[in-house]
Amino acid sequence: MIQDDKPLLRSMMGKQIWKLMRTDEEKFKRETRAYFALRYPGWTVVKVKYPIVFLRDDRGA
Repeated sequence: MIQDDKPLLRSMMGKQIWKLMRTDEEKFKRETRAYFALRYPGWTVVKVKYPIVFLRDDRGA
């Protein structure tokens, strides 16, 4: 998958965050962003499709 001529990184995350997707969508979004901000600084979540999260490399952008 390519967006803006940059390939996207495909990653996964724990089930505890995925469970929020069904119960609290806003908390799910916050937790997903926080999870990847900590583990992949400079990368931005651009798409989520269970079980894959697509990240864009914004380091140096």
